[in-house]
Amino acid sequence: MIKNKNKNKNKNIVLVGGGHSHAIVLKLFAIYPLLGVNLILITPDKYTPYSGMLPGYIAGFYNYTQCHIDWEKLCRFAGAQLYLEQVIGLDLKNNQLLCDQQSVIDFDLLSIDIGSTPGKLSVSGAVEYAIAAKPVAQFLEHWHKLRENVVINSQKTLNIGIVGGGAGGVELALSMPAGLQNLGIDDLQVHLWQKSHEIMPNYHLSVRLIMEKVLINKGVKLHLGETVNQVAPGKEKLKIKCQSGLEFECDQVFWVTQASAAEWVKDSGIGTDEKGFILVNNNLQSVTHAHIFAAGDIATMINHHLPKAGVFAVRQGKPLYENLKRMILGKSLKPYQPQKTYLSLISTGDGKALATRGSFTLPPHQLLWYWKDWIDRRFMRQF
Repeated sequence: MIKNKNKNKNKNIVLVGGGHSHAIVLKLFAIYPLLGVNLILITPDKYTPYSGMLPGYIAGFYNYTQCHIDWEKLCRFAGAQLYLEQVIGLDLKNNQLLCDQQSVIDFDLLSIDIGSTPGKLSVSGAVEYAIAAKPVAQFLEHWHKLRENVVINSQKTLNIGIVGGGAGGVELALSMPAGLQNLGIDDLQVHLWQKSHEIMPNYHLSVRLIMEKVLINKGVKLHLGETVNQVAPGKEKLKIKCQSGLEFECDQVFWVTQASAAEWVKDSGIGTDEKGFILVNNNLQSVTHAHIFAAGDIATMINHHLPKAGVFAVRQGKPLYENLKRMILGKSLKPYQPQKTYLSLISTGDGKALATRGSFTLPPHQLLWYWKDWIDRRFMRQF
């Protein structure tokens, strides 16, 4: 069936995805509404975790409500329609979105902020047996189930494998033991696989050295320079096999490797980079379709080389709102200028955090965690 067929002269602004940029867009439309517009959000989940607080949630520092955005509440505030559905197709000829519940939604302006998923399709058994860190909502379902199983089965030993030694994998390796320590596990081992010979290769050397020492001191087993090429079921555990011949058994394997884009975006015909991410100009506007915008991890800016980091998704929210509004009003668009350096506060799972900006680094400290906590809670108070 076709939903919300536009029978009046109102323009449909459709937001696909519950990303950080769209949360800010909805808040701004609530404060500064625009007449003659139907605002629509399509997202599969009623709640979306804020990525900055996710390691703290895993470690047990936050409860569910404190770190999740409630889309029903935010949409009511913004006067927006909410469809809890998964987009599976984009018809650029008819300006329509196809959803998994067979809904077809028309749009005049479209904004896409659906994040990314770890690329694992090329690794045998990874799709079937490993748990991807994204989408985060699905990852958290597995995390909650793991905790429940440990309690129900009184599991005394547990081996966790994490594939991917970037910032996400490192934070996960440090926060998971903290989140499991009170469940009665006598022997908990966390193994971290990284294909390069150093963790967090996109960060300054000082960060890499400090965080490697933290991981080792916390008992995390590092497997650097190891490329995982298979995840296979064993008698009771999962087997991780590497190109070098190294094999290891784990109870669960979490996948936190380099990001990839959703297939429906790649198949739509919109201009993308080689990984399927939507190419946008400085206005966050598709380079091939002027009435489509993209922000967050799903977007690749053609004039700026940006890492897939939540800090940019947050900063893109306001300029995205401005340009959607300007597009409706027929005004010229305003470019978004990303910061050249940005502050990273990386939690270590024990009530401390490391701070880094460019080549400047402060080692883990409790005061830095308080700073990170204050920033994250301030962001969530908006919603």
